[in-house]
Amino acid sequence: MTTTAPGTRRGGVPDPPSGGFAPNAATAYAVMRERVPELTIDLDAWTRRMMRWHFSPETGSPFWVSRRDALGFDPLRDVDGFAALRLFGLFDKSGLRTARARDLIPRGYRDRPFRVFETGGTTGTPCRIVNVTRLAYDVEMYRTMLEARGIRGGDVLAMTPMGPHAYGHFVEGLADSWRGAVHSIDFDPRWVKAALRAGGEAGEYTEHLIAQTLPLLSAERPELLFTTSRLLVELAMRLPRPLHTYGVRAVCTGGTSCTPAEAAFLRAEHLVGVQWIDTYGNTLVGHALQADLGPGTTVPGVTAPGQDTSADAVSGEQATHTYHVPPPFAVLTVVDPRDPWRQVAVGERGRVRTTTLLEDLFIPNLLERDSAVRTGPHPWFPWDGVAAVRPYDPEAAEEEATEGVY
Repeated sequence: MTTTAPGTRRGGVPDPPSGGFAPNAATAYAVMRERVPELTIDLDAWTRRMMRWHFSPETGSPFWVSRRDALGFDPLRDVDGFAALRLFGLFDKSGLRTARARDLIPRGYRDRPFRVFETGGTTGTPCRIVNVTRLAYDVEMYRTMLEARGIRGGDVLAMTPMGPHAYGHFVEGLADSWRGAVHSIDFDPRWVKAALRAGGEAGEYTEHLIAQTLPLLSAERPELLFTTSRLLVELAMRLPRPLHTYGVRAVCTGGTSCTPAEAAFLRAEHLVGVQWIDTYGNTLVGHALQADLGPGTTVPGVTAPGQDTSADAVSGEQATHTYHVPPPFAVLTVVDPRDPWRQVAVGERGRVRTTTLLEDLFIPNLLERDSAVRTGPHPWFPWDGVAAVRPYDPEAAEEEATEGVY
């Protein structure tokens, strides 16, 4: 049996289009589907395609092919759609923590260049994954969202982890797509997490990161700042003047979350004239894109601040935005913490369960360390999302999370 690699036409991140489109986020998903045609494939059809890819000896990775006989079912025959991925049960991350990186490379990509990424080790020993095509997809989707918000190009200050961490490499790939410079600081999130676990403080390491960032802001005047929400708060407290005076037009954050009070403080005091674009996700699931809840925007399951709920069929917690991950590459499901197979109703809070369906990464049914409110579709994205994300109750979680600055 031979299978053509789903991403073989993509030799890397493509050049940016010469034209572009109007800065209207409502059109962003349509443009994403043009730039990443895989997004047009039905989720069930893509699931069957990924089963053939990952479990055929000619194309699958040793990691998954070697597990096929012990599954108790045949993924090529029995997984006829996305719902049937329940047959895999909940995913145990320990396999990714101990697997040799070369055993994670699909044989269908044996002749392609690849990179090894690791998670930040928030809940223990880091997990390894490999990247062949995933970053190219992420760059295209994220760049589309930036352009829809009127942001096209510019130099970048990356106050993000580098080394084995996917976030820093993603920022570099994004800037490469428009020939932008990336000014990076030296940032190892595991150092501060180790200090916290030992009973220390994060303050000294945070000062180390801020001290590297301030001179770059003044000297290079980057148009985009990538960082974590936690570090954005710390940076804002130490800036002598607002971010826009340094030339920053947009701040893009990921990782840890701010409290509602911190977010309101940042917007009012430090981010005037600066767009703040947040994502929810991690190394294993990718980027869930932010969709804003502006005036007149109704999303089932969540209430925008100041929204007249008497006139709209909305319920749930208050939020300024929702997060949506584009299928078929990944799916977020909000489930009952006592029953990981029961999806909660729109507007209810539950634990996040993720499934990643990429050519270079297949992870079915992973229980995340986060809780969130399930929302309905947003006008920008025609599928369910999540909102009001916060850490899952550590007393009920298997491992206590040490978030630190990331």
